[in-house]
Amino acid sequence: MNCGELDQLGSVPVVESTSVYPTGLQNIIDLFVSLPDEEKRETLISYAEQSGKWRPREGESFDLEDVRKDEECADTVGVFLRITDDNKVRFRITLGPQVQTLTKAMTSILCRGLEGATLTEVLDLASDFVPKIIGADLVRARSHTVYYVLTRMKGICTVFRARKRAQES
Repeated sequence: MNCGELDQLGSVPVVESTSVYPTGLQNIIDLFVSLPDEEKRETLISYAEQSGKWRPREGESFDLEDVRKDEECADTVGVFLRITDDNKVRFRITLGPQVQTLTKAMTSILCRGLEGATLTEVLDLASDFVPKIIGADLVRARSHTVYYVLTRMKGICTVFRARKRAQES
């Protein structure tokens, strides 16, 4: 199974939710909800093309790094977490060459949308926003892959929080 690939987006109903999202992510959700299907596809492709922007930069340091190839992904994915002095998260991601378009798009969306969120906001983030961005049909078609990067990001945050608590004990 691949980490996701961009398929045809059909007519997609908007999924309503009472979840609260970090401001950056809410802005991206609002954009996608306002777009017709063709523009959603184009915007997802544009986000996918920007995925390289979220690679670690030379000289950047991280509080935690998780680089591995999981069974549900076609290639190695690295998730890098930095917690700033004001307790905000910064993610960087590396994607192997076999990672598919949809995973690349979600990587860019999540890195941009969660930039400056708190650790708690990331850990408490409901995944119900995903169909609002990519559409319910594509979520059904790629159910195991569209949540992959979010799951990895939440996982590294959970490990960071556990290690921090252990150090404080």
